[in-house]
Amino acid sequence: MKHSTELEHALKNLRQLTGITLDVKADTEEEEIQALTQIRCLCNAYQEKYNKIHFLQGLVTGTIPIYDILERASRLHINLEERRILFLLKTKGSLDETIPEILKNLFPPQTHSYLVPLTESSMVVLRPVKDSETENDFLQIARTIVDTLNMEALSFIQVAYSGCFHSLSECSEAYKSAYLALKVGNLFYSEQTVFPYNRLGVGRLLYQLPISICEGFLREVFGDDIPDSFDNETDITITRFLQNNLNIAETSRQLHMHRNTLIYRLDQVEKKTGLDLRKFEDAMTFKLASMVINYLHSERNS
Repeated sequence: MKHSTELEHALKNLRQLTGITLDVKADTEEEEIQALTQIRCLCNAYQEKYNKIHFLQGLVTGTIPIYDILERASRLHINLEERRILFLLKTKGSLDETIPEILKNLFPPQTHSYLVPLTESSMVVLRPVKDSETENDFLQIARTIVDTLNMEALSFIQVAYSGCFHSLSECSEAYKSAYLALKVGNLFYSEQTVFPYNRLGVGRLLYQLPISICEGFLREVFGDDIPDSFDNETDITITRFLQNNLNIAETSRQLHMHRNTLIYRLDQVEKKTGLDLRKFEDAMTFKLASMVINYLHSERNS
């Protein structure tokens, strides 16, 4: 009886994992199902016991019991107690096969760094931390990852990272903090590509507010006429104006825009929102309100 595609795939997977080639004879559909079940059990058992990446994935996602970590880390020759940092990488599409190869050059195996794929679009880098390294070094490493992959893999990459941790048993918590940084960063600071866990600013505060409080804040600022969005040119103008600390001359120069055109656009924003962005307090209120609107849109679409 010819093997089904499913059984052939299972046999191939077993061979790739273990190097073992099995000759399976299944004359009936029942025998084939039984063989398929047994082969999958062998693959799972091998992955759990002898596959380093599978073990690290379990650590990151928190699916390995604490009591099992020491024994399995020892068997896989992974140092359990070592100061590390976790970088979480995410692409817009699927992870290109060239990305892990490029990362191996940035984080060679001999440095005891580990590349851990998580989903089709995300992976983790577990990297040891040197005693002399500082927060600025971690920020520079994250930027190097982004710049290198943008240039060599032509991929849009965002990177978030955790604080330092001293044991693999803390890996899951480190991942959670990096994941939160990535989520909050995408939501409130989408123009950035690097999101440190400890530099989320007011975004961290807004993300933890109940939706009812956010809606109340928007009604207080705008009344019943809450603006949904502006046209792209106005959005760009507002963003650059705020980035330049409300400096009209510098914003006009950077946008190659006449000063009067910029003032006209700011006047239009004031007519629509009641906020004069040339005043610090109104500009701050507008920025917070914009972040809250983005947050509510994200929550409603999730």
